Amino acid sequence: MEIKKVGVVGCGLMGSGITETCARSGYSVVVSEINQELLNKGMSAMKSSMETGVKKGKLTEPDKDTALGRIKGTTKMEDFRDCDLVIEAVIENLEEKKRVFATLDKICPQHAILTSNTSCLSILDMAMATKRPEKVIGMHFFNPVPVMRLVEIVKTILSSDETISAAKAFSESLGKAVIFAKDAPGFIVNRLLIPYLLDAIRMLEAGIATREDIDQGMGLGCNHPMGPLTLLDFVGLDTTYFIACAMYEEFKDPLFAPPSLLKKMVTAGKLGRKSGKGFYEYKK
Repeated sequence: MEIKKVGVVGCGLMGSGITETCARSGYSVVVSEINQELLNKGMSAMKSSMETGVKKGKLTEPDKDTALGRIKGTTKMEDFRDCDLVIEAVIENLEEKKRVFATLDKICPQHAILTSNTSCLSILDMAMATKRPEKVIGMHFFNPVPVMRLVEIVKTILSSDETISAAKAFSESLGKAVIFAKDAPGFIVNRLLIPYLLDAIRMLEAGIATREDIDQGMGLGCNHPMGPLTLLDFVGLDTTYFIACAMYEEFKDPLFAPPSLLKKMVTAGKLGRKSGKGFYEYKK
């Protein structure tokens, strides 16, 4: 099937990045938020991101204006009625995502593919909230979406081959590389990444090394672009905590159990870059 119009539910950090990427790749995009204030914030973030792209020579001024012209912001779910593919990017709460999928199923045309950007939740549970489970898959983008080249496509036991092929072709049209994962918590990347990040916290918590030495060790010793504690601040400590809890709930493996320090930092509002404080401090 040919995908011409894309819908994105949620205009936060991930939703705005996905919307920008789709618009810059030539697609007409409808992006929604629950209220006008959040929608304006997301639209502003996309404009700012593209202006930065122009300054860095990644994008021309005319291309920026054309891409912005392809984006329609809305607070009405009914505006997804003529989309060929919709990407859900709301909060990581399964009941809320199921509600979104049930609503999209009623609004979107029968041929439309419905996808989720979740990083760990069950795609099958979302699919069963619809009458088209064969057309529901996961499409996990990475932050920042306009820069990161990977998409994880997550297949359930009901996803059709046609849906998978269409999603792969669409992802590649965005300039992304595609990997495939089964519908299991954490998929591929987070299944490997989360234990590594949690171990870095445990090492700091146990006083084995300072935050700087842990990060420098992995940066210089393994040639990682950033150390685990810096990466945690970038991803968001609350996001990491949520993913770890979901994976521990599924597997009951201590490998995925959130360290006490992580829980305390999230409780204290130290969420990383988004809050200005995490393992390091950041100027807003």
